[in-house]
Amino acid sequence: MALNFELSEQQQMVEGAVRRAMQPWVERRGEIRAMAREGKFPDAIWGDFAELGLLGALIPEEYGGNDMGLVALSLGFETITAMGLSPGLLLVASMDAACIAQCGSDELKREYLPRIADGSIKVCFAITEADSGTNAMAMKTTAERTSDGYRINGNKLYITGADVADYMLLVARTMPRGEAIEKGLGGHHGISLFITDMKSPGISMQEIPVGFSEGVRQFAIFFDDVLVPENQVIGQPDQGAMAMFTSLNPERILAAAMGSGMSRYCIDRAVQQAKDRKVFKGKPIGSYQGISHPLAECQIQHASARLLMLQAAWAHDSGQPAQRVGSLANMSKLINADVAIRAADVCIEVFGGNGFTEEYGFLDQWNGARLLKTAPVSREMILNFVSEWDLGLPKSY
Repeated sequence: MALNFELSEQQQMVEGAVRRAMQPWVERRGEIRAMAREGKFPDAIWGDFAELGLLGALIPEEYGGNDMGLVALSLGFETITAMGLSPGLLLVASMDAACIAQCGSDELKREYLPRIADGSIKVCFAITEADSGTNAMAMKTTAERTSDGYRINGNKLYITGADVADYMLLVARTMPRGEAIEKGLGGHHGISLFITDMKSPGISMQEIPVGFSEGVRQFAIFFDDVLVPENQVIGQPDQGAMAMFTSLNPERILAAAMGSGMSRYCIDRAVQQAKDRKVFKGKPIGSYQGISHPLAECQIQHASARLLMLQAAWAHDSGQPAQRVGSLANMSKLINADVAIRAADVCIEVFGGNGFTEEYGFLDQWNGARLLKTAPVSREMILNFVSEWDLGLPKSY
């Protein structure tokens, strides 16, 4: 059967609907930037995300979603960022919804998914720790089994939107790594996932000041004997590592979609400037190869990176093996982040001094693209993954 690279009618409708709904926010971009600097969450745009069905894209219809899939959601993310806006906490909500939908009990699905889909609750994701970083298996936050559930102790870093979240998808160790290895179960054993009420006694947080904001803030979270009921475990206790990746793969694909949208935004703005601005002999600056060739290179790189992003989302929706989806997710995230950085840099160069002004906002684009190079997983760890799992080279870490 021949390959078909055309978007479906539904997918095209998603792009159009998102574009129409976000257009009024384009005119209020300055307001959005001001809110981001002040640490205010844009609740109105969150309501638009829910109304568009983006919050329910990875949630089955029986639990209040629309199940339109990751390809459609990725197109929504790409469209939002291509308009110079940020989906912010929508990425975290989507990855958490995917995990609950695929691995949660029927009770958890009924309790949380409809409220995620309609936007009435927000959920954050907590995995990163100071001493483990991308080595999640080395985390130290513990969940000790007791007669009344699990007691959580430890801390997490760089938790996006914790201040506005109602619940947290928390990753913790229910068996020490050393014990799991000694028993021959492997270091991945003993990881469990919990849905944790952010109002639970024993949870405290401290904001981490960062130089760039997507409209959501970053926090260190501290857990001091936080009680989580037994029925709030996602999947089987001690076997949450695979469930965790049902969140991480969509997260990386959606990050790639954001990178693709940023590239599109920067290329489009720079091309228009190259057509309009005349400096020498009344000719547009785009007639000079010093301007046109970098933009042409960005266009070629963006087209290539976008295809890989869509392939990764398609592989997820098609139910392909987790390792295959993970490989495509990682590669698409890396290349789309790299292209977005390049596109933002070229855009700034085309605009000259104006490229550095707050009014034009291109430094926000560069910062956002540069963030995608490191988060949600670093470029170096992706290269390690591809070296080992795709090329069969010896493990280097």
